Amino acid sequence: MVTIVKNVELYSPDYIGKKDVVILFNKIEGIYDKFEYVNCFTEYEIIDGSGMIMIPGFIDSHVHISGGGGEAGFKTRTPEIDFIDLISAGITTVVGCLGTDSICRNMNNLIAKAYGLEEEGISSYIYTGSYEIPVKTITNSIKSDLMIIPKVIGVGEIALSDYRSSKPSFEEFIKIVHDAKVGGLLSGKKGIVHIHIGDSEEGLKYLFDLCIDKDISLDQVMPTHVNRNKKLLNSAIEYGIKGGYFDLTSSYVKGLKDEEELRVSNILPHIISSGVPVSHITCSSDAQGSLPIIDEMGNFIGIGIGNPKSLYVEIKELLINNFLPKSDIISIVTKNVANILGIHHKGEIKRYNDADFLLLDNKDYDLRYIFSNGKKMMENGKILAKQTFIKE
Repeated sequence: MVTIVKNVELYSPDYIGKKDVVILFNKIEGIYDKFEYVNCFTEYEIIDGSGMIMIPGFIDSHVHISGGGGEAGFKTRTPEIDFIDLISAGITTVVGCLGTDSICRNMNNLIAKAYGLEEEGISSYIYTGSYEIPVKTITNSIKSDLMIIPKVIGVGEIALSDYRSSKPSFEEFIKIVHDAKVGGLLSGKKGIVHIHIGDSEEGLKYLFDLCIDKDISLDQVMPTHVNRNKKLLNSAIEYGIKGGYFDLTSSYVKGLKDEEELRVSNILPHIISSGVPVSHITCSSDAQGSLPIIDEMGNFIGIGIGNPKSLYVEIKELLINNFLPKSDIISIVTKNVANILGIHHKGEIKRYNDADFLLLDNKDYDLRYIFSNGKKMMENGKILAKQTFIKE
């Protein structure tokens, strides 16, 4: 019922200093210089936070939670995400999406998986739709999905600049954005439009066109995968300087030099030094999406799966490298994501917010404790959460 983390270096993600943090049920009750009212509680646990930093739990805004479509045939359909894989990566909030396949993967399956993850202990949301326009929704309307279904917080991932997209006109695309905006206004949600950007030459053209549309706030559209190649990344930086927002992908193809050079931990300092506001940048894993596997000679040898742990790996690498303020690094997977998605009770450690937080060793940044909605999921590096299905 009550947990008190004492003497911990607190990044909310802004640096607050050494504090005592009190968790009551599933909420942050308060942050204190020194909490001395332990005797007010009949049952409580004290965690000594010395030698650790406390940060918000990660929000992964792009995960194929119900599995991804097989882009090399039926046998390459990726499986559903495992709750343990998410929580062990420090992810306490996840947003599920479909992708290329809207035939054998559908919205009913997606939302059922989201409810399942919530029952296991992680906060979950979904986007309505997939790559294609017209958007396939649950209730036959974007606005209706946003208004009637609590877990639907936006539309996506809509594919642009990709041979797998439905090649929508700008007018078709802008109608999606306006429908999401109106549905969001009516439901008290952000109505985000989450956009898959592929390798095609059009790049971010539609996004730059939005910059001159005064009816659309640029924080309502979120292009992702913008670090898939150098040209696209440079375009995203230009878009960010103009006021746009974009999402980096932490999963990458190991063994490909270009992909490894564009790892989030390698490029984030350059992006920020180029003039893109930190608050306009987020990062997601693309977990359960299919990825090629390359051997040491650069030959394609099979299909792999995006891993949610890639998010933690990139953040840890950035923290170790120490090229950027810790608060900036932490923000791209916490506060920034919450603000853009419109889930303001997440992403920050402050009074009355959900008690989603991580305790990391303050030297090597290894995960020591994970709390999701006030429930302890990891203790001293050991996962406490139980598998729903036990594998022999």
